[in-house]
Amino acid sequence: MEIRKEFTGLQTVPGIGKILALAIMLETGDIGRFAKVGNFSSYCRKVPTVWTSNGKKKGSVNGKNGNKYLAWAFFEAAEFLRRYDQSARAFYNRKAAKINFMVAHTALVHKLCRATYFIIRDEVVCDPKKLFT
Repeated sequence: MEIRKEFTGLQTVPGIGKILALAIMLETGDIGRFAKVGNFSSYCRKVPTVWTSNGKKKGSVNGKNGNKYLAWAFFEAAEFLRRYDQSARAFYNRKAAKINFMVAHTALVHKLCRATYFIIRDEVVCDPKKLFT
């Protein structure tokens, strides 16, 4: 199997190294199968799944739909990003001060997932300044 262009683009994302880039590239497959960035985020298990009716929660079904390996890869990448990138740490701390640390981490993971979608789809390199503006 040959390495695709997405691999080099993914490695430019802060927090994503060779192993995580390879996992994300292989588990994603053809990015064209996702019509929108929200579909990709949902496939990566990075959006909440709840059923509501009349403002009342009726259950949280389909929580295990999607790709668990992509969910793991983005979780790990966000943790590395939070640890070693100053702007990501500032974003995380702002969110954690408002709500709590798990919601802040999930927001960081979701932001990383969305950025990765556009990097793969457009075959570009990551601009770290655009991640947290």
